[in-house]
Amino acid sequence: MDRADALVALDRKILDAYSRRTTHTLRAALPLRLALPHIEPVLARNVAKEMQKDALVIRRAGEALVAGSPPNGEALRRLLDATKEIDRAFLTQVGSLPLRIVIPYEEILPVRMKRIECLSGAAYRILGAWQMQSGVRAALQASYPRAELERLLFDLLQLYALETRILSRSVRLPILLAPVRERIAKSLQEIMNDMAERLAAELAAVVYRR
Repeated sequence: MDRADALVALDRKILDAYSRRTTHTLRAALPLRLALPHIEPVLARNVAKEMQKDALVIRRAGEALVAGSPPNGEALRRLLDATKEIDRAFLTQVGSLPLRIVIPYEEILPVRMKRIECLSGAAYRILGAWQMQSGVRAALQASYPRAELERLLFDLLQLYALETRILSRSVRLPILLAPVRERIAKSLQEIMNDMAERLAAELAAVVYRR
């Protein structure tokens, strides 16, 4: 496994932990508990979609490092376009569920582009440091002070939460839950942001544990 693939694997572990913790908390929260049977299948497929997107961004950052130049604006825009192919596969998968989703790109794309820029820059920096370090922990420590690493992780997870909130508003809910759709989406984001803050702090502590 090369360094880019190892970073992809780490990213998947982080997103999987984030998704599991979020879903566990959602099961205890009203009105989210009532909406969960309709939202949970989307969340499960959505995290798989985000893992694919992140893998694409990280691997492109690795290719850019080999070429000797960080991804520029045009390269990042091509990555943004490539994520739409992943979206199409996602929509095909959720098409088998008893719900309808329309991705509101006018809202999602600015958030997604910001996350791509953030992850791409971080991956390029970490992979570059890894060339002179032994192991991913040492590369992360060489790339960011603890507080900056924690902030980076929180920002990435928070942007994921924001895109998920936007997407959740497009899920068609039963008539009884439709009037509280925005409240459900807001509560979902609040829970995800709380989980993001906790997870980012825990991960930074692990990286800098002596």
